[in-house]
Amino acid sequence: MRAFHTTRGMRRHLRAVRVLLNVLLFLALMYTVTLTKSLLIPLVLAAFLGLALNPVVAAGARLHLPRWLSASVLMIALIVGIAGGISALAQPAIGWFHGAPAAIKTLVPKLKSMTKPLEAANRATQSLVNAQSNGHSAVVAPAPTSMAISAWDIVSTAPKILAGILSVMLLVFFFLMFGDSMLRRLVEITPGFAYKRHAVAIVRGIQTEVSRYLLTALLINASLGALTAGMLWLYHMPDALLWGTVAMFANFIPYVGAISTAIILALVGMLYANDASLHAFLPAITFSAITVLEGNLITPMIQGRSMRLSPIAILLWLLVWGWLWGVPGALLAVPMLTCTKLIAERVRGWTWFAVIVAR
Repeated sequence: MRAFHTTRGMRRHLRAVRVLLNVLLFLALMYTVTLTKSLLIPLVLAAFLGLALNPVVAAGARLHLPRWLSASVLMIALIVGIAGGISALAQPAIGWFHGAPAAIKTLVPKLKSMTKPLEAANRATQSLVNAQSNGHSAVVAPAPTSMAISAWDIVSTAPKILAGILSVMLLVFFFLMFGDSMLRRLVEITPGFAYKRHAVAIVRGIQTEVSRYLLTALLINASLGALTAGMLWLYHMPDALLWGTVAMFANFIPYVGAISTAIILALVGMLYANDASLHAFLPAITFSAITVLEGNLITPMIQGRSMRLSPIAILLWLLVWGWLWGVPGALLAVPMLTCTKLIAERVRGWTWFAVIVAR
């Protein structure tokens, strides 16, 4: 009996040690992910682009086209598209950065009609603060600095941006060319024919599902950006293409991206309106209606129930990866969560994760 209690105590201690080691391993992994984000962010982005474009290269292979030819054509089209987008959007974006302080100054008077009920409370609070600080020396507030982008800022940051884009493009190209051969070699080292067949089925299923999800998400967000740009053009708002591009990329961040874009469109609409009337908020209201329709009807209908995620899981995932990697982490968070869910559904022992994050 005493030996039985001793064995139970040892098992309890070993279980506690295992939990502690798992926690330490998780913390070390989070620290490593944060420390190596400059390496991992381009790698993850390139892997996602490679998976999204792989069906196009596979279709070319079925038509007896060499993979290097299909991959080269895709990369040339992608580089031309990125270069054209940067050249079209760089000037309006820099103009908005330069004109932001002046735009804010013109926006404040238009908000006075909306903030009149708060002026009485503000005056009461100010009088109370003045009464408490009576007899003390006044502190002169520093003058606000103007926000501007100089030519030196552009010249100093351009090599880093170009190096990042080039590294991502090269990684995507090599993923498209040699991704299938790498998967075949991974399957070849699996022992036993039954395990090989099971591994092939899992890998092919994961690749198909992840590629379909990524390509569908890219097409949906690009369509949303184009529709937003067309809507802003109909409302005669300047730089409609710029805000359509912002809406496209922001839509990769569920909830937060749509809300942020609507707020930006409301502020931009007020800048070009005579006063804070309903007409100034029409672009933001129309965009909100479009995103509600897209998020609740179009996207679930196209992607299906297998791609749907719990809102709580999405927000927690956004908080974690936004904290670890900043804005790139927030943009890549939901694609990473969806791909992890798809993989967990097919890997034995990880179905619990897919059940937790599913909607």
